[in-house]
Amino acid sequence: MASWRSPSVRRLLPAVEATAEHTKLWWGAAAVMSTVGRRGRRAATAGLASMAVAELASNCVLKQIWHRRRPPKEWISHPEVHDRPDSSSFPSGHTAAGVAFSAAVAAVWPWAGAVSAVPAVLVAVERVHTGAHYPSDVAVGAATGLAAAALVHRAPRLARRLLL
Repeated sequence: MASWRSPSVRRLLPAVEATAEHTKLWWGAAAVMSTVGRRGRRAATAGLASMAVAELASNCVLKQIWHRRRPPKEWISHPEVHDRPDSSSFPSGHTAAGVAFSAAVAAVWPWAGAVSAVPAVLVAVERVHTGAHYPSDVAVGAATGLAAAALVHRAPRLARRLLL
């Protein structure tokens, strides 16, 4: 992925990265969903809660435990390698957030979850393409996002079971 030289890819992926930075993409998607009625508000709430759990797990826990350097710039054959973070490469927080949001939304509103999965996959591809992450960082980020979505989906039932 890091060696793709397609002009389309080189136009699309930087735009995806810019919108995904600081979770702007997912907040925007949640804002749009929340205007579509009760189901949209439930999906947006689930997506944002799941994203928060995934970001906490990936950026505040896992990145602190595993200190992995970013892929060497020499491995990336295109000039878009710039402004790479100094934080640990493992796991991809961007991917964790996108997958968590999409998976949680899909549990409430499958159609909206499928639509939001498209940019989530593009974010994951972009993280490898720009040399910010190894493919394994993205895979673990995706697994973290899925786990966060499952936890948020089951949390109300777990809370009831513990409290009753």
